[in-house]
Amino acid sequence: MADISHNGGAMQVDVDLVRQLAELLDTTQLTEIEVEDGERKIRVARKAAAVAAPVHYAPAPAVAAGAPPQVDTAGPSAPSHANAVRSPMVGTVYLAAEPGAKPFAAVGQSVAAGDTLLIVEAMKVMNPITAPSAGTVKAVLVENGQPVEFDQPLVVVE
Repeated sequence: MADISHNGGAMQVDVDLVRQLAELLDTTQLTEIEVEDGERKIRVARKAAAVAAPVHYAPAPAVAAGAPPQVDTAGPSAPSHANAVRSPMVGTVYLAAEPGAKPFAAVGQSVAAGDTLLIVEAMKVMNPITAPSAGTVKAVLVENGQPVEFDQPLVVVE
């Protein structure tokens, strides 16, 4: 804890909490977050210029056009995404259990209901995203380490 002067008194600030909230901003691409605990309120915000981060991902479709069909970033309105497994949360997607490991699911691979397709990390919690039914992976619509939004199509299994 750190003491910070505030209106003539001292306010106890949990520096670790502030750091965790700042990391959460980075992970979720939010611009601000506020936590309230009794009379104590902590707000962490970044300038709106950070919202420009999604522009970094705009070139992805051009790169994917020349890539193998495993990565399809045409957008959520494409008809082939109608039955895609979607992200249940905002977070960061990981296609394998650890860097350099074999991906959980690849295009053309058969999967059973309940098989892990990928992981979405949210607030430092790894959330396995599983196949809702048995089928074949037709497309992986995200890249490893990519931020994802709620309800964003992730994998097509038919």
